[in-house]
Amino acid sequence: MIKISSGERERRLTVHVADTQEKIEKGLMFVEKLPENEGMLFVFSEKTYGGFWMKNTLIPLSIAFLDSDGKIIKMLHMEPCKEEECPAYDPELSYHYAIEVNLGWFEKNQIKEGDYVFLE
Repeated sequence: MIKISSGERERRLTVHVADTQEKIEKGLMFVEKLPENEGMLFVFSEKTYGGFWMKNTLIPLSIAFLDSDGKIIKMLHMEPCKEEECPAYDPELSYHYAIEVNLGWFEKNQIKEGDYVFLE
């Protein structure tokens, strides 16, 4: 469970944790439905660069990239890709964590860049 603070508002999100190379590479591949208030938290052992791709991902997602303090520093929308060649969604900055949720979940919950995420 994580808590996202946006000013006076707090929102909780149940997350599956991807903290090994195998889990990070698999991500939400082949997931057909993601419950409303669930997502995936990607944990990197050190600052990382580069993007995410949506190969074999069946549902549209939004992604937030976080710095080492849990501050949301970039958000992107990502579309499913069943092709052999899939685009990368690159925040063009370094990050320590990333959170994937259903497309539009951040906006629906009024979460924006600059908000903070806390592990519970």
